[in-house]
Amino acid sequence: MKKPLITIIGSINMDLITNTTKFPLQGETVIGGFFKMLPGGKGANQAISASRLGGQVQFIGCVGDDQFGTELKKVLHDEGIHLRVKPVTGESSGVATIILSEGDNRIIVTPGANDCVDVNYLETLKEEILKSDLVLVQFEIPLQSIKYILELCHDNEIPLIVNPAPAKKLELEEWMRAAVITPNETEATELFGELKDFRKHPIAQKLVVTQGKEGAAYLENEMFNCIPTFSVDAIDTTGAGDTFNGALAVAMTEGQSLKEAIKFANGAAALSVQKLGAQSGMPTRKELEIFLKKEGV
Repeated sequence: MKKPLITIIGSINMDLITNTTKFPLQGETVIGGFFKMLPGGKGANQAISASRLGGQVQFIGCVGDDQFGTELKKVLHDEGIHLRVKPVTGESSGVATIILSEGDNRIIVTPGANDCVDVNYLETLKEEILKSDLVLVQFEIPLQSIKYILELCHDNEIPLIVNPAPAKKLELEEWMRAAVITPNETEATELFGELKDFRKHPIAQKLVVTQGKEGAAYLENEMFNCIPTFSVDAIDTTGAGDTFNGALAVAMTEGQSLKEAIKFANGAAALSVQKLGAQSGMPTRKELEIFLKKEGV
């Protein structure tokens, strides 16, 4: 039986990671512990998460015509992902500068070629997008591209997961075109207000709000119900949300209920934070199944 096709449209970056014992204050210099250069970008991360968990994944994005771009494409190719990635002449690849400290992170993203994932480029790949059984998109590409994808998927009845990270505002009618919207707590508050006040709003039915070590919440019987995650020792939370979104996409294409899909995604995210780097900690399907069985899920 042919696997459902998951198309992920989004960013691809090189992550420049520095570890330190404390976050520097404004104007302060601190000494770092180590430096690593690892592939990342929300779109690429989510594509790798979904592929490792057994999804058939098509990735659409852009890189620069530089060494980073060549390396980033190879990483995705080696994960078995079908690439629709354009090298952009004269543009740098996207870069994320990440500071790790005290089990948390602070990130600055420089988009570079990710800004070239524009409507004109997506139009050239329209037929490939329309072959999808589910589409997943984040907000590290131009906002007009997000709106185009929302309309295209809605008009063609393709389920769309929107991960609004970083948070950018849309009109209500645009949000309503999504099947599922997956902000974290900060993004949810910025975009939609406090969950306790928002549960009767039409968009609440579409929300799955990730809450870090607390798990993820969704609307059930007009109340936001939090499905707890698993207790693990976190080394690096970078990419946990991306792991969650990729896993959620796989679970949804397999016909799991939203509640079961969230449990599945919580498990994947819990495994991911136990290793350094956004992609290196993302589990395989076998690893996740062993973990969930051990946890009694």
